[in-house]
Amino acid sequence: MITTKILMVCLGNICRSPLAQGILIKKVAKSTFVDSAGTAAYHIGNQPDPRSMNVGKKNGVDISSFRARKFTQEDFRNFNHIYVMDKSNYNDVLSLAQLSEDHKKVKLILDYEQEVPDPYYGELAGFDLCYNLLDKACDQIVKELNL
Repeated sequence: MITTKILMVCLGNICRSPLAQGILIKKVAKSTFVDSAGTAAYHIGNQPDPRSMNVGKKNGVDISSFRARKFTQEDFRNFNHIYVMDKSNYNDVLSLAQLSEDHKKVKLILDYEQEVPDPYYGELAGFDLCYNLLDKACDQIVKELNL
């Protein structure tokens, strides 16, 4: 039985959030459901960026079956925790919140108001950095939520 539902959110749902989803799935019990979404509709239905799939595969995380989707207001009802990659996505998600409880579900994935840099337009090393940041953040999520 699924007891905890976690959503990872970035801009297009092809680089950061699917990596975060795959990393966290690998770390949690079967009673935790993890999904991802994007605040923009650029890539709906597409696989993650090949560079994200490669860095995941290199680290034992297969995200090739994931498909991009857009974040919706319904996600507030469907998830207990919503983790966003940067302040822009944080503001975009909160702009759809209707209830005060919705606001409480949304957090930046990194502590101290830090952001996970979007590697989409950068070098390949940016995907490794993204993976490493998300791997540590997911360890923290597992610890904080006792998953």
